Amino acid sequence: MSSNELKILAVPGIPEILPGLDLGEIIAQSTRKANLEIDTGDIFVVAQKIVSKAEGQVVSLDTIEPSSTALRWAEFYDKDARIIEVVLKESKRLVRMERGLIISETAHGFICANAGVDASNTVPNQVSLLPKDPDESATRILRALEKEFAVKLAVIVSDTFGRPWREGQVNVALGVAGIA
Repeated sequence: MSSNELKILAVPGIPEILPGLDLGEIIAQSTRKANLEIDTGDIFVVAQKIVSKAEGQVVSLDTIEPSSTALRWAEFYDKDARIIEVVLKESKRLVRMERGLIISETAHGFICANAGVDASNTVPNQVSLLPKDPDESATRILRALEKEFAVKLAVIVSDTFGRPWREGQVNVALGVAGIA
């Protein structure tokens, strides 16, 4: 690939990710199986959701006892009080709670909807949390991929953030390794 060319390729064949799986190994195996050529300087962008799942950053809602705050908010906006409680626990600071949306600051310092708590693409009755240390997550994946392909690479752990009270989504690099 020339230096002025950009290619974006999906790595096919990534299976459903479960807690405890080695995500770096899975990505490397799927990349090899797809016969994708990996070169020095390539960047792997990995969805936060599969990183969180592999790291066990998931919560069964059956284990959550909602607080009175979560119960009131959930009833008023027709939400699941258990999810609201997880959002409140994952929030370092509540920036704004209005019109059924919770904008908060996470322990990482991210300002986002619901402290990054997400019920999409999880098993029923479960939510995912952001990785505890996204930079360390990216570093672990990077080490596995560089070992497998014997070239210098970079890894970005990415998540989609909405724009509160606006239309559209943006992707945010939560964690990085191998790149400034």
